[in-house]
Amino acid sequence: MALWQKIYYKLLNLPLSAWVNTQCIPSEPVEQLNLSLARPIVYVLPFQSHTDLLTLRRTCLRQGLPDPLTPLTIGDVTLPRYVFISHGRKVFSGDDDLPARSLAHFKDLLHLHRQDSELDIQLVPASVLWQRDPGNETQRHQAILRAMNGPEKLWTILTRGRDGMVRLSQAVSLRYMADKHGTDQAIAHKLARVAMIHFSRQKLAASGPRLPNRGLLFKRLLASKAIDKVVHDEAQTRDVSVDKVRKEAIDMMEEIAANFSYRLIRYSDRILTWLWNKLYQGIHVNNAERVRQLAQDGHEIVYVPCHRSHMDYLLLSYVLYKEGLVPPHIAAGVNLNFFPAGPLFRRGGAFFIRRSFKGNRLYSTVFREYLAELFARGYSVEYFAEGGRSRTGRLLPAKTGMLAMTLQAMLRGLQRPITLVPVYIGYEHVMEVNTYAKELQGQRKEKESVGQVLGIVRKLRNYGLGYVNFGEPIALNQHLNEQVPDWHDYINPMEPQKPAWMNPVVSDLATKVMTHINDAAATNALNLCATALLASRQRALSREALEAQLGVYQALLTQAPYSASSSVPQDSPADLVDHALSLNKLVVEKDTMGEVISLDRQQAILMTYYRNNVIHLVALPSLIAQILVTHKSISRSGLRACVQQLYPLLKAELFM
Repeated sequence: MALWQKIYYKLLNLPLSAWVNTQCIPSEPVEQLNLSLARPIVYVLPFQSHTDLLTLRRTCLRQGLPDPLTPLTIGDVTLPRYVFISHGRKVFSGDDDLPARSLAHFKDLLHLHRQDSELDIQLVPASVLWQRDPGNETQRHQAILRAMNGPEKLWTILTRGRDGMVRLSQAVSLRYMADKHGTDQAIAHKLARVAMIHFSRQKLAASGPRLPNRGLLFKRLLASKAIDKVVHDEAQTRDVSVDKVRKEAIDMMEEIAANFSYRLIRYSDRILTWLWNKLYQGIHVNNAERVRQLAQDGHEIVYVPCHRSHMDYLLLSYVLYKEGLVPPHIAAGVNLNFFPAGPLFRRGGAFFIRRSFKGNRLYSTVFREYLAELFARGYSVEYFAEGGRSRTGRLLPAKTGMLAMTLQAMLRGLQRPITLVPVYIGYEHVMEVNTYAKELQGQRKEKESVGQVLGIVRKLRNYGLGYVNFGEPIALNQHLNEQVPDWHDYINPMEPQKPAWMNPVVSDLATKVMTHINDAAATNALNLCATALLASRQRALSREALEAQLGVYQALLTQAPYSASSSVPQDSPADLVDHALSLNKLVVEKDTMGEVISLDRQQAILMTYYRNNVIHLVALPSLIAQILVTHKSISRSGLRACVQQLYPLLKAELFM
């Protein structure tokens, strides 16, 4: 690097280091992207930008990755460790062609692979996203991936410099490219084209499609054949004017539709970061990369989380935003549409749904058409299949209405594949757990209100750890192909279809979703301690016995994992017990034998909630152990026969 370039970078880095604060996606790129630090790495950036390069450099050094400004030396050849795909934009020029220097760089790298059969350079796509606002559908159309000129970049850094994101992607093996496709100039061009498509999809996955204008959205919905037909049918049946029924339909749209605001999302990010730091000691996220890949591949993503707490709405949207994905449009109960929470939720992406559609054909049609519009426009959606929050900690049987409407949207002939992403959300403390216990004892459910929200705010304290685990996705096209091979014959863009096979297919899908949620369960210090203590006599164990039991659980769940999506804490049993004690839910007494850890009567009732979150993980080992204890001695075939007889009951009850 020339001396003038070093001086320039040092001067430019001074304001950037003071003002810019970017987040790396994924948070641990070496581990999560399976990068090998023993093999050479070259970074590929979409646009020529010294600001982006220095921002990437800071992130790489923080993550233990090679410095992009350090040249790559292979044998007697020295090359830059980065390459730009496009010139970018100048103030008075729109030139963004592939620079000749970049093309030459690709050719040189491929040439090295032709000379050395053992060489395998990793090309790591790296982009810096300074803003993620997709804009409104009424604004002038711009390309998804667009470089900024100097003044635009300066203004963006000044206003959004602390909200930037450095996105690293799966490495491309140049050895594979050379062996599979060759090393000529055409391959160099192909690499550049594929990289630019990759960056465009990445930007769309991070910002999403343009946001709808509510007025235009309502006009489109009213013009749909399904709503137009039901409006005229209702007017004729009730002997009222068409305009009156149309006005009712518009009122329903106003009640239902979200009013998504990216500005609110951006401000909420700071508020929620403070809130989670106030409430929890950390949020553990697992398997987010599989969701990023779905978004980048152009899937219509429907998140289907379990429902533990009102915090679920905020937590999942926050996690997705932090993971470089678009916060979804969320189906929320109309009971949450109270002032001031309702308008805020609506601008955060919530659309409201009544508890029952029964007997209201107009409402059901309007809602179904609104949901189909979200899918058709490419907005990710979130709904809770259980319908309401679990009061026991176990998964509730899924309510199938939203799943059925999702399949009906497919039967309208959607072009993009729809994929359900089951999500396990777990907490070491659920805010409403005391309320759940009272409701199970017969107390009426308290109606959501401003007072209830203020009551929660007054109780803000440290609630331990939170967990968001993304389960194995369910591709609806594939599911239908397996269940109903001729489902394409039922596609009708005009009328919603409900063929005879719909109910059994939806029922099977609902069970599959809930099973995949449980597959992604997260064990933690509290639910493991709850499981051990509630299974012991008098709900008490010595500290040594409790630690030994936690060690057994950890070994069992690690060496014979329940599923590839579940997670097990890696801390030592002693640390897990210390952490559980810090949450002030366990009673500790000391005697001559040492510490005895127990649960009092009230906490024992509440701790069943946390045990029930993960009881399915140990149900089968527990069944086998109980059979062995009961029979004293039994053959392998006899044990298998006993398990086969009883397991279907557990499977149906616990979504195993």
